[in-house]
Amino acid sequence: MRDQHYSLSLGCQTDADEPWIPPVMKRVMRQMHEDPTRTHEYLPGLGIHAFSKAAMELALGKESRALLENRSICLSLAGSLGCIFKAAGFTDLQPYHYWDSRTLSVNIEEFLEKLQNASEGSIVFMHAPEETGLTQPDWEKVAALMQRMRLFPFFDIAVQGLVSGNLDRDAWALRHFVARGFELLCAQSLSKIFGLYDERVGNLIVVTRDNETLIRVSSQLARQIDMMWFGPTSLGARVITMVLTCPALRYEWKQSVRKLVERMMLIREKLKEKLRLQGTPGSWEHITAQSGTLSFIGLLPSQVDFLAKEKHIYLLQNSQISICSINSRNLNYIVQSIHEAVTSATLQEELGGGRSMPSQCASGLRGSTVF
Repeated sequence: MRDQHYSLSLGCQTDADEPWIPPVMKRVMRQMHEDPTRTHEYLPGLGIHAFSKAAMELALGKESRALLENRSICLSLAGSLGCIFKAAGFTDLQPYHYWDSRTLSVNIEEFLEKLQNASEGSIVFMHAPEETGLTQPDWEKVAALMQRMRLFPFFDIAVQGLVSGNLDRDAWALRHFVARGFELLCAQSLSKIFGLYDERVGNLIVVTRDNETLIRVSSQLARQIDMMWFGPTSLGARVITMVLTCPALRYEWKQSVRKLVERMMLIREKLKEKLRLQGTPGSWEHITAQSGTLSFIGLLPSQVDFLAKEKHIYLLQNSQISICSINSRNLNYIVQSIHEAVTSATLQEELGGGRSMPSQCASGLRGSTVF
């Protein structure tokens, strides 16, 4: 069926193959456009205070000691964090691996070993919520080791709520590190979880040991921001602020997030079961063991190439897909195509490593280098 082309790397989609946008967001957007009191004045360099407060409470929790003790700040960003890293002098990136391509799951021991070998003061970039399988006990081990080794955490939180369906549960790792007294940074993206893909709404959250340190850090960051952009964008921040600060709107948004997560869980179950019924070689339990918007399905690079060339199904070379890219209209075709890709693998490839994929990587910053 050469007329079919599917990209499995898209963002959150509905079953109708359209971008997922919570209904409450559409309604609030219309209200904002019709608001006669709204102005288009430049925002302060650090962004809208109400938005920053609501975004920090979403990530850290309303009762977080960092908030109550006034030792955290949220800076609205106009783009990638890469520009800040360059301005700060971080240039050398060194990856670490925590994915076991044989078991298709996280290898926590390998992760801990890499952290154990890091030099004191290293900044470790970590993804949370961890869609591929870090458990709360795993995070506790990571936090204890990093505290002992004096490593600096830098969290990336892009899909809070879209892993478990529970906003607080998905922020557990970050909040655990804050509760242990870490100073840390957190890159927070809100675009995907609010369906504002073209707005690129995000923040840099800074947690320090005390308020005096926060004041010094904030002033330095403000200077960097003034040199790079005049101020952040406003539309996405204003819409999200309205939703987060209104109990009724917030509840409606949370229900939309929960329904999307339930749909993704159902897609995973259907994909695994259909591959099993198809008799596709191998175990596919890892599909449902993982959670969230993304999934490593465990194909060889040659099998990924087969899908692209023979079936016009496109995914990343490491076989990572966006679960929301699968829907009721393309599920059967995708299952049949994966089955053909797996069964067409050569004996040499199977003997050379089995059904596996390149190791998942994360990275960190070490002094003036990236580790």
